[in-house]
Amino acid sequence: MTSNSLDKPWRRSGRAGYALRRVRALLHPPVSVYEMSADVRKDQDVEVRLRDGVTLRLNLFRPAGRSDPLPVIVSAHPYGKDAVPRRRRGRWSLNPQFRIMNQPAPLKISDQTSWEAPDPVWWAQQGFAVINLDVRGGGRSEGSGRLFSDQEADDIAQVIEWAAARPWSNGRVGMLGVSYLAISQYKVAALGPPALRAICPWEGFTDAYRDFFTPGGVVENGFARVWLFLSSRVARLEGGVAAERRRHPLRDQWWRAITPDLARIRVPILVCTSFSDANLHSAGSMRAFQQAGSRHRHAYAHRGPKWATFYSQQARSCQLAFLNRYLRGEDVAEPPPLRLEIRDRGDHIVEVRDEQEWPLARTEWRRLHLAGDGTLRQTQPGTGRTAFDLRRNAARFDHRFDQDTELSGPMTLRLQVATRGARDPRLFVAVEKWAQGRPVPFEGSYGYGRDHIAQGRLRLAVREIDERLSTAHQPEHAFDRLVPVRDGEEMEVVIALTPSATLFHAGESLRLLVCGRYPQPRNPLFGHFPTRYEPSRGGIAVISWTPDRPSTLEIPVIPARAVVPGR
Repeated sequence: MTSNSLDKPWRRSGRAGYALRRVRALLHPPVSVYEMSADVRKDQDVEVRLRDGVTLRLNLFRPAGRSDPLPVIVSAHPYGKDAVPRRRRGRWSLNPQFRIMNQPAPLKISDQTSWEAPDPVWWAQQGFAVINLDVRGGGRSEGSGRLFSDQEADDIAQVIEWAAARPWSNGRVGMLGVSYLAISQYKVAALGPPALRAICPWEGFTDAYRDFFTPGGVVENGFARVWLFLSSRVARLEGGVAAERRRHPLRDQWWRAITPDLARIRVPILVCTSFSDANLHSAGSMRAFQQAGSRHRHAYAHRGPKWATFYSQQARSCQLAFLNRYLRGEDVAEPPPLRLEIRDRGDHIVEVRDEQEWPLARTEWRRLHLAGDGTLRQTQPGTGRTAFDLRRNAARFDHRFDQDTELSGPMTLRLQVATRGARDPRLFVAVEKWAQGRPVPFEGSYGYGRDHIAQGRLRLAVREIDERLSTAHQPEHAFDRLVPVRDGEEMEVVIALTPSATLFHAGESLRLLVCGRYPQPRNPLFGHFPTRYEPSRGGIAVISWTPDRPSTLEIPVIPARAVVPGR
């Protein structure tokens, strides 16, 4: 392998400037808070007694002075419904996560908005009754809770039926919220409580093993550890996920039990399937759109900042129209199956258009072949190989586009690879966009502003594909047993990359990176903090290819639409 074919992506230039911007956002997050107005009524700590005698407590918000029955929105989480902005010495205190996780764009919330919940003041002003629920063990609710559990889902379903029977309710209930407040919706919807008429999970993974804790069979011990610790501090939890995940390194029955059955979801669903949360929610939320059993499935796909987008006027308008249709029965247009946003860089949207499915039916699946000179070619390069140190550098392969090219969909890397001197090796994959000799940054998980287009990873000992779950262009691994990785023995591995929608202009390049460690730095100022995936512990990897056994990157090329004369 030539030196031009090696890279160190964790040492990209521009770190100082990015660190300065991040420090400014940490000291002064662009989050503004407004006080609840007199036109909204709040009932604090309303009690709901469950069948087993445990009492849950919720805050209820309604438009003041109205006596007509209202549609209901429920958000449910363990974070504490009363953990909201407080005014101290003339300034608003914010959730620390607004500082820890970079905020690249402004957002505005009321002083009644808890972490990642819908703003109850705004929604009450739109004519909804809004419930912010402390789940079992959380906040002011009784009992001890279990994250991702059937018990939690049944509790929420009981609250939904309780709300539907109140005199201030029209009997139709929906759910809305981000992250855990999205994840908590899937199992509830699968139970099918009669009063639940629609759900709007805004960026929520659907498979805790595959999407978050152990993607590609690689343990995530950065944000996962922080989140589990903080959750245990704010809620009374039993059956700790932190301990259980150590006892269950493979995707066994314990993991399957906390995974929602998406096919059982029959209510209309509007899911946010952002491309800017690849380390957490992107793959799982797109899976929800693809596999939910509802006839009315809709996705809102974007690559903007998570919280600024959720609270934005555009996203709220989409959420409002969806909930008005299914909770009020208003004659508003049904959302498109997929609202797709294409970007050519992190801060610029090229196009937003309506699509019918994912992946797009008109996709031209193109295979780019890895070559020994560090390029990706559309033609087979013959026989060759390239080697790299699993800890010290990355193998690099570039492909230049001669014309404007849109890549929207999942990518898949297929490698013939052998390792030497590596114990339990892992491979990490990233796809970058390059223009004018430098990488083009995109929005990523936890507010990271220097992200790749797409990424993936694989622990080679769990490389077996689950043929039942895989489709032609979206492979899924089983992760249910270990397969030997013998020193020097060549094996075929398939690595699925996270979905994306990106335009490459003529003359710009795609760069494929393959390494044995996460290809981003972890520094809290300029790196992808707090992400941390367990790396390979050393050794050499050799990628090879022959005419009969190629190594390829499959990319989803979207044909340019024909221009209709006269338009």
